[in-house]
Amino acid sequence: MEQANSCGAAEAIQKKVRTDPKELIMKVVFVISAVVFIAAVLTICLFIFVRAYPAFREVGLFKFLFSSVWQPSQGKYGIGVMIVGSCYITAGALIIGVPIGFLTAVFMARYCPKPLYKVMKPMTNILAGIPSIVYGYFGLKVIVPFISENFGGYGNSILAASIVLGIMILPTIISVSENAIRAVPKSYFEGAVALGATKERAIFRTEVPAAKSGIMTSIILGLGRVIGETMAVVMICGNQVRFPTSVLDGVRTLTANVVLEMSYVESGSVHESALIATAAVLFVFILIITLLVALIRKKAK
Repeated sequence: MEQANSCGAAEAIQKKVRTDPKELIMKVVFVISAVVFIAAVLTICLFIFVRAYPAFREVGLFKFLFSSVWQPSQGKYGIGVMIVGSCYITAGALIIGVPIGFLTAVFMARYCPKPLYKVMKPMTNILAGIPSIVYGYFGLKVIVPFISENFGGYGNSILAASIVLGIMILPTIISVSENAIRAVPKSYFEGAVALGATKERAIFRTEVPAAKSGIMTSIILGLGRVIGETMAVVMICGNQVRFPTSVLDGVRTLTANVVLEMSYVESGSVHESALIATAAVLFVFILIITLLVALIRKKAK
């Protein structure tokens, strides 16, 4: 009897929702919002690849991706050296940022006293809100001269860009990793300690492996920010189109290439198309990173 009454009440509520004008209006608003969002994404994708096609057709996809010669005045468009430069800076930023960010997240989640946590958490949020051009100016005035005086060279280099970008990804890695570690059930830690593990062993052998999907997600999100960063990199990477032989050499990244040359290219030219094709390659990299995040979250579930 009670079950029948509950079913009848549920049906009445559903009927009311279907007939309520406000509910119908909001449903339409939500559908329109979703359609606009999907249309915007598809429009951007279509624009990028349609405008990039002339460069791929003129230069050739393989030559465009793997050639090391970028001389628009001579009709030579190869972004291989920029892909290498982007990879070097990305790897350097991860080498610097990931260990610091991960260990800071563990400290904040399991070791940090509450008074200190109340200071560190807002500082992490502030670090995330600093504009990239401020990071670039800091790198230009502090890190670049320091590298030049102590290690040689001009200072504008892979090392300088890696240090700045390593600092920039810290808030992402710290916040996401900390939340992942805190989300691990407390029984994991208690069970490990009950079996004789020390606090450190219980954290790093039990809780951290349980939170590995969230930690990996934070690293991949940081990777996405490093690859897509423009202003800070342009100011300190040196912008030299060449294969680096040392971390003290300057390089040009994919994002820097677009922002440096887009302002003076002729509209509709192959040069403009080549720059948009560079953005298309960068877009594919970001898409791959997004798919990796989705796969990690799916595996975690």
